[in-house]
Amino acid sequence: MELKLHDTLTREKRVFTPIDPSRVRMYVCGPTVYDFAHIGNARPVIVFDVLFRLLRHIYGEKHVTYVRNVTDVDDKINARAAERGISIRDLTEETYKNFKQDVAALGCLPPTIEPRATEHINEMKTLIERLVKSDHAYVAEENVLFHVPSMKDYGKLSNRPLDEMIAGARVEVAPYKKDPQDFVLWKPSKPGEPAWPSPAGIKTPGRPGWHIECSAMSEAHLGEHFDIHGGGIDLIFPHHENELAQSVCAFHTPVMANFWMHNGFLQVEGEKMSKSLGNFITIHDLLKDWPGEAVRFTMLQTHYRQPMNWTLAGLRESQKTLDHWYELTADAAPGYLCADALDALLDDVNTPKAFAALHELRGEAAKGVKPAAACLKASAKLMGILQNSVAEWSAFRPGSTAVDEHKVVSLIDARNAARRAKNFKEADRIRDELKAMGVELEDTKDGKTKWKIAR
Repeated sequence: MELKLHDTLTREKRVFTPIDPSRVRMYVCGPTVYDFAHIGNARPVIVFDVLFRLLRHIYGEKHVTYVRNVTDVDDKINARAAERGISIRDLTEETYKNFKQDVAALGCLPPTIEPRATEHINEMKTLIERLVKSDHAYVAEENVLFHVPSMKDYGKLSNRPLDEMIAGARVEVAPYKKDPQDFVLWKPSKPGEPAWPSPAGIKTPGRPGWHIECSAMSEAHLGEHFDIHGGGIDLIFPHHENELAQSVCAFHTPVMANFWMHNGFLQVEGEKMSKSLGNFITIHDLLKDWPGEAVRFTMLQTHYRQPMNWTLAGLRESQKTLDHWYELTADAAPGYLCADALDALLDDVNTPKAFAALHELRGEAAKGVKPAAACLKASAKLMGILQNSVAEWSAFRPGSTAVDEHKVVSLIDARNAARRAKNFKEADRIRDELKAMGVELEDTKDGKTKWKIAR
């Protein structure tokens, strides 16, 4: 089997050849554990879970190592713990537990290793010492900074002009910096913040910068040079750019990872997700009303590198499709994999194309062709779909708690009033509004209107 993946660094899709087929290695940036993860965070978790499954299928489960880190020391964590009046440890433990439960509900396998930043402080300090010794980093006012001009091809991952990189990095303007692009590897801790003995001869206790964490954890568990580094497109700059710079300069390797993979942005109903717009959705809240597998199915309808528009209509359609697939495969034992679906996944994890092949199988299974049902089940399982029993799946009844019954009744009354006034345009508009809420109407012969939650 020939797997092709798109590499952000070289900007090309090429054949994936592991450094060591007996130990295929992948690192993906994980959560900063200060609050519930949102659906934008869910996308890379699901995407790279599919790739993890595919790599295990090709090379064997025991020959793939997937590392997804946990950032448990960060300014956001400090601020949230202070805001809630709890210890940083209590906050990170609670949030990490919630994250693991949420992504498990999305049908994601646990990574091979989930290292925590706070458990790798010594590795970070060792890495910082190497960078200082090789003149790629320097000490200034109890900070250690990476000196960007010391790396001639800095910026090759994001491929941004110098002025864009300076603006995009949102770097702190500080007089002690040798160059505006220079970024922090280590900084002094403020009172009440986590603190460790500092490297590079600094006497004041401090804590690591964000970028150095992933360089240290990936090297600790995967080595100086590994196969795949993944994450969301928002991490390309400055985080992954700086990771690459630190690792290449510290270990004198031509590259940090042979493939850099990034999933596209996610919008909600055509708009950027934000709390101010009222469209900020956490995985945790979504799972109260929808089964995780429907969320997963919806995420995979769009190719991972493309921008995605998350809609309630799409989620509802995924639920209906899965209802049908479970019904068709209820009595089927997993059979052979669908060749067309597997070929699609081997072509840069093309899940929409794989689903198209599975829809063809669904058509055959609906005609009573048992091998098609068995093939559908096996191929879907490879993507983390159809993982439940029919009984488990049937126990999920999404959507009902998300509908305001009083609002539905009020809208139906308004629609009926519009119909009586022969304002059919307004009546149709209200029907469409109810449909968008997931409500289906049935007008009876006696003039009454029944409603139900769409399935």
